[in-house]
Amino acid sequence: MVNNAYWALDIGGILQSLLSPIEGKFSPKFKKPYKSKKDMSAAIEPILKENLNRFVIFPIKHHDLWDWYKKCEASFWTAEEIDLHTDLNDWTNKLNSDERYFIKHILAFFAASDGIVNENLAENFVSEVQYAEAKFFYGFQIMMENIHSETYSLLIDTYVKDEKEKDLLFNAIENFPAIKKKADWALKWIESPSFAERLIAFAAVEGIFFSGAFCSIFWLKKRGLMPGLTFSNELISRDEGMHCDYAVHLHNNHLINKVPKARITEILVDALNIEREFITESLPASLIGMNSKLMTQYLEFVTDRLLVELECDKVYNSTNPFDFMDMISLQGKTNFFEKRVAEYQKAGVMNKDKDDDSQKISFDADF
Repeated sequence: MVNNAYWALDIGGILQSLLSPIEGKFSPKFKKPYKSKKDMSAAIEPILKENLNRFVIFPIKHHDLWDWYKKCEASFWTAEEIDLHTDLNDWTNKLNSDERYFIKHILAFFAASDGIVNENLAENFVSEVQYAEAKFFYGFQIMMENIHSETYSLLIDTYVKDEKEKDLLFNAIENFPAIKKKADWALKWIESPSFAERLIAFAAVEGIFFSGAFCSIFWLKKRGLMPGLTFSNELISRDEGMHCDYAVHLHNNHLINKVPKARITEILVDALNIEREFITESLPASLIGMNSKLMTQYLEFVTDRLLVELECDKVYNSTNPFDFMDMISLQGKTNFFEKRVAEYQKAGVMNKDKDDDSQKISFDADF
C-alpha cells in the first residue's frame, strides 16, 4: 500500500531542491523587510515604546497628559446645540456676494479638513502612542473632529440652497485647487515615517491652516452677523487651539529626539506659504476691514507665535493687524482656548474640589 505521507514529504523535498537555485538567484527581492523608521523611533521614544499596561488608565502615570484629556472632555458639545435660525436672514440680506463667496470657501475647506486630521489620528497617532493618557486624548479628539465635520457640513447645507453648488463645496478637494493643495500637504505628512515631524506638521495644520479661516468668521462676529456660525466658530476654534497646544506640549515635554529648530521652521513656513495662496484665492476682493494682505500679516503673526511655542525664533516679526483678534491671539497665559468660550464647559469635569456640591450625585434634582 502506498504511503501518502511519504510521497507528500518526498514531493516537498523535490520542490525545495528545484526552487533553491531560483531563490538564490532572486534572493534580494525576498529579503525580510527592514524595520520601518516608525519601529526604529519606537525603540528610542518612551511614548512610542510598547506598553503592556496601556489597556488600563489607572494609576495615572502622566498627569500632565491626563489633565489635557480632562480639559478636552470638559469642552464637549454637539452640532445640535448650534442655533442657525437667524443666520439665513444675515446670509441672504446682509452679506454681499463677495462675502458669501469668501465664507463658502472657508466652510468648504473646513468640511474636508477635519476628515484629514482624523485620518492621521486614526491611521497613526492612536496606534503609535503607547501612553494610555495620550491614547485617551487622541480618542476624544477623533470624536470632536467628527462633530466639527458634521457642523461644517450642516452649515453648508443650511446656507447653500443650490444643489450643484452644494455638491461642489462638499467635494472641495477635487474642485478648488488651493484647497486641494492644502489637503495634499496634510495627506503627504500622514505618510511621513517620523512621528515627531508629523506632530509638528499637524500642529501647523490646526495652528496655521485653520487660523485664517477662524479669523474670517470672527470678522463676521465683530460685525454682529451670523450668530450661529460665529458661535460654532468659538467652540471649534477653542477645540482646535487645544489640539495644537497639546501637540506642542507633547513635542516639548515628551519627546527625547525633538525636531531640529531649522526643520520646525521649514515645516511651518511651508505651511504658511500654502495658506497664503489659499487666502489670496478665497479673498479676491477687498472686503470691509478684511483683505488678503492683512490676512497674510495675521498668518505671519500666528506662525511666529507657534514657532516661539516650539522654542524657535520668529521669522516674520509681524504684528496682529486685527483688533478683534486680540482676545484670541493665542499668546501667553491669557490664551483664548483656555477660557470657557461662551461659558460652555461640562459642569464639574474640571472641578477637582471634592467638597464642591456640584460634584455630588443627586437623584432628586430637577432636569
